[in-house]
Amino acid sequence: PFKLLGILDVENIPCARDSVLYGSLGSVVAGLGHFLLTSRIRRSCDVGVGGFILVTLGCWFHCRYNYAKLRIQERMAREGIKNKILYESTHLDPEKKTNSSST
Repeated sequence: PFKLLGILDVENIPCARDSVLYGSLGSVVAGLGHFLLTSRIRRSCDVGVGGFILVTLGCWFHCRYNYAKLRIQERMAREGIKNKILYESTHLDPEKKTNSSST
């Protein structure tokens, strides 16, 4: 497995790979853009590091939020399917109550 700085297992942690890739692209764009505007090498490197941190954290939090939201939706769907199987054709079936009351 590929570990970033020996700590972050990029292959097995959801969102880690995309966040690092977008962060590195953001650092290149920010640093190169700042260098083209000001021609200051040291400050451009600082801007590049800051761009890496900001873009990586932004992508990380956005991806993890969407990942958590998807997991909640999956859990709700799984519980709904389980309840459908459990209560189907019983007196507790909500569809049976609506069908019998409408006829």
